[in-house]
Amino acid sequence: MSLRKLPEIRAERLPTICAFEPDPNAVERWNAGITAAQTGDNTISILDVIGEDFWSGAGVTSKRVAAALRSIGDDDVFVDINSPGGDFFEGVAIYNALRAHPRKVTVRILGLAASAASIIAMAGDEIQIGKASFLMVHNAWVIAVGNRHDLREAAQRMEPFDDAMATVYAERAGVEKAKASEWMDAEAWFNGEQAVAEGLADAFLPADQVNEDGARAEAFRSMNAVRRVDALLARSGITRSERRSLIAEMKGGKQDAAASVMHDADDLRAALARLSQTIRS
Repeated sequence: MSLRKLPEIRAERLPTICAFEPDPNAVERWNAGITAAQTGDNTISILDVIGEDFWSGAGVTSKRVAAALRSIGDDDVFVDINSPGGDFFEGVAIYNALRAHPRKVTVRILGLAASAASIIAMAGDEIQIGKASFLMVHNAWVIAVGNRHDLREAAQRMEPFDDAMATVYAERAGVEKAKASEWMDAEAWFNGEQAVAEGLADAFLPADQVNEDGARAEAFRSMNAVRRVDALLARSGITRSERRSLIAEMKGGKQDAAASVMHDADDLRAALARLSQTIRS
């Protein structure tokens, strides 16, 4: 078990009317080029969206983290995080897996730990964060479709998840649960100094342990534009299958959006930016 005896998060699956999507604000602020300057054999890198990502075929899953923990064995573990979040349930599963590790878990927030990634960060026995890094907490959010009974059920099923997250943030920060709930309601963003001051992190991560890879950031730019628009369309009530068909049409009618999303990057970014602005207005 964790050295801190962290609380377990129990989360059952939601009804099929609900589907978690990455937060578009977090994706927009995420610099995917931020990585660790050095890593070791006992380091787990969480440098992508949480959960399997349709658009890239990548993403960080609980299965991958569990496999990495088995490979590391009973050694101390370092977890490097730079992620805009994603699937709540995958984040909870990763948190619980790290929490159950028998040796010290040190979390290093390199750039961003938002949403589901902030839950994972709380599993650290020690949390280090860069002064220029950010941690974001909010209530879990879903896209729910159906009649008033379906929507009421979805809201009721969400409440214990938010309560569980508030418990974890509160215990980590040493505050009342009501205070943690206020942070979540406000979608609170904490820079490195604020995170340490509030008790959500323990120490600052030395700047020389962080690297910025410009080529990686550029490679992710078009992908992130797709993710932002996908999330904005989801918030507009458009189903996942309809969103993916629409974005594929914008890309020239290509059906395999995941495989071709990196092509024609400039044209794609421009088209998605126009669509994003239209949705926001």
